[in-house]
Amino acid sequence: MSDNHILVEPVGHAPEVLTIRFNRPDKKNAITDAMYLRMADALHSANANPEIRVVAFLGTEGCFSAGNDMADFLAFAMSGGKGKLAALDLLKALVAFEKPLVSGVDGLAIGIGTTLNLHCDLTVASSRSLFKTPFVDLALVPEAASSLLVPKLIGHQRAFALLAMGEGFSAEQAVQAGLIWKVVAPEHVETETLALATRLAAKPQQALKIARDLVRGNPQDILARIEEEGRHFIAQLQSAEARAAFEAFMRR
Repeated sequence: MSDNHILVEPVGHAPEVLTIRFNRPDKKNAITDAMYLRMADALHSANANPEIRVVAFLGTEGCFSAGNDMADFLAFAMSGGKGKLAALDLLKALVAFEKPLVSGVDGLAIGIGTTLNLHCDLTVASSRSLFKTPFVDLALVPEAASSLLVPKLIGHQRAFALLAMGEGFSAEQAVQAGLIWKVVAPEHVETETLALATRLAAKPQQALKIARDLVRGNPQDILARIEEEGRHFIAQLQSAEARAAFEAFMRR
């Protein structure tokens, strides 16, 4: 089912641009373990393919992603933490990706639906988008190196409001804070995102890579924070307070 829930395909008029699209609208594009692995595999393949120059993440109308599938979180908690979190595969693939990443967000961007965009070089969002990370409300902690990246982008207090308080940011608040690049009307999100991707794909690629590497800084710092957050995240997933939060969520 992950092949249906994550669509991976080149853009018809610009085959050097690969799109990775969330396609589970009946579940608000909540991400399962299989979907994480599908996206990680797509990034690894695109990284190794010289014909692919840019990757664009997209969602469905009115929803980018509601975040992790809560049933998977609950299953992990009930298993006593057996196995691994597939989300980590995606996060590491994002950090290792050597080409430009862009994203187009329309509507809900919750949890990793927000933090995934931190690893994108340009994000276009619709005016009706909402960025929110309710980690602490679920007895969890920030992930995707957001605890490192967000304070650098928007300062301590706004970062604390987003990551610890769980306050939602509108698209206008997100662009003013520097979390995203641009706000457009909902009907223009995909067109604008792919136009940016196409422009990037047409630039001198070696110069673009060097510029991107210089802007992004040392990826080892990001990987180290992902690992640190991951240890806390897994510990919290197995906690009594997290289990209670997940069960309450599932009863809604």
